[in-house]
Amino acid sequence: MNNNYPLLLVFLSFIACQSGPKYHDAIAITNVNVIDAQNGLRENQTVILQNNTITKIQASSEVTLTGDSEKIDGSNKYLIPGLWDAHVHFAYIEELAPSMFDLFLMYGITSVRDTGGKIDFVMKWKEAAEKNPKNAPRVKIAGPLIDGIPNVYDGSSPQRPQLSVGAATPEEARAIVQNLDDKGVDLIKAYEMLSPEQFKAIAQEAKKLGLKITGHIPLSMDVIIASDAGLNSMEHLRNIEMSCASNSEQLMEQRRVLLRDGRNDQGGVLRSRIHNAQRAYAVQNQNEEKTQKVLAALKRNDTWQIPTMSIAVGGTHRPFVDTEWQEDFQYLPAEVESKWLEGANQVAKSEISEDRLAYTDWVNDMVAKINKADIPIMAGTDTPIFFLTPGRSLHDELALLVNVGMSPLEVLESATTLPAKYFGLEDEMGLIQESMIADLILLNSNPLEDINNTLDIYMVIKDGHLINPADLQKKLLSNK
Repeated sequence: MNNNYPLLLVFLSFIACQSGPKYHDAIAITNVNVIDAQNGLRENQTVILQNNTITKIQASSEVTLTGDSEKIDGSNKYLIPGLWDAHVHFAYIEELAPSMFDLFLMYGITSVRDTGGKIDFVMKWKEAAEKNPKNAPRVKIAGPLIDGIPNVYDGSSPQRPQLSVGAATPEEARAIVQNLDDKGVDLIKAYEMLSPEQFKAIAQEAKKLGLKITGHIPLSMDVIIASDAGLNSMEHLRNIEMSCASNSEQLMEQRRVLLRDGRNDQGGVLRSRIHNAQRAYAVQNQNEEKTQKVLAALKRNDTWQIPTMSIAVGGTHRPFVDTEWQEDFQYLPAEVESKWLEGANQVAKSEISEDRLAYTDWVNDMVAKINKADIPIMAGTDTPIFFLTPGRSLHDELALLVNVGMSPLEVLESATTLPAKYFGLEDEMGLIQESMIADLILLNSNPLEDINNTLDIYMVIKDGHLINPADLQKKLLSNK
């Protein structure tokens, strides 16, 4: 008997432990810096992907790969979760919709939340994404906006395409929610011309069916009442300024008169009339005590915010007049590109009013207060409204959120983990953790040092599938 046999077993066991598990038929991103909202920065990791799943995350020195594994050198690169745009509209420019999947993925937007469009049209894109998850962003839909009568997005003009349905009574509003649930929507969106009774009926029905309700604060309601009634999230901070004004009760009475007197007008015309009559005044007469009461209600009721700063401050920020921004118009369908170039250049010639500047300052201040109050914020843009290129505009939104005081890590959370949690998907996506879906972006630069580095994309990974953004650029150009 060999007396050295026990020593040999110990040595072989030591070698096995050192070499670690081996991964076959895998994609391995080696020596990469991993960033997500829960774990922060983890340096020099190897991330193993198998099929569409993150199988292992481990220090690179502890991982052994087999020859059949595809290796991606992540040295000096940064891996973040795929991004969400939590406010998009496939139906706003229907001829642009076929290009939106590629535009989103080109910029690392691997999931989107569509917040209003004809149900048959938006359902088509949701189903297309589900059939081809490796080459399309995940799509969550609200279906049409549920509005009162007259409804705003009634199809009366290119600026107001038919994105909504109007309800005349609470019973009709409740029936619309039931119908949309039957058709498979992921959330419900309530709009500005609803009566308080209609809004409450929608909120009650949505809760019963297990659907979140988002929307604009109806012009007939106070923000606190709408939040108390069950509003899960708010878009664009819309109409919150009126509830924070020093004479908010008087403004409410004026709105109710305007709504009654304008009930035979087009919805979009009536809404604009009310906004023009009250928004600038409300912004100039904000009351801090009332503002804090509103924030306390939003926090108490867990009413999340999607401020869409890109659209809210777009009138002053105007990214679309920059040459670099307009370069992305080349990836749009030719007719859309032409219209956007002409329209953006026309806007560039217009003066910025004092009211618009004041509103921009108010939006920046309010988003900062919302963040300080620890009310969850999700990143969304309203693309493709107001020349906001799908995909590209989300990165501008992230930068705007940093500019009002959010940290880069908080901003990444707003576009990754929070949207996943919103839809109950926090155990499947939004973080870089084992067993999560492999929706990822490999960056050349550190976004924690400069949030604009989210634009410095080396590779996008959707459902475990590797995507070169340059290939999508070529595809979009060839389709024109």
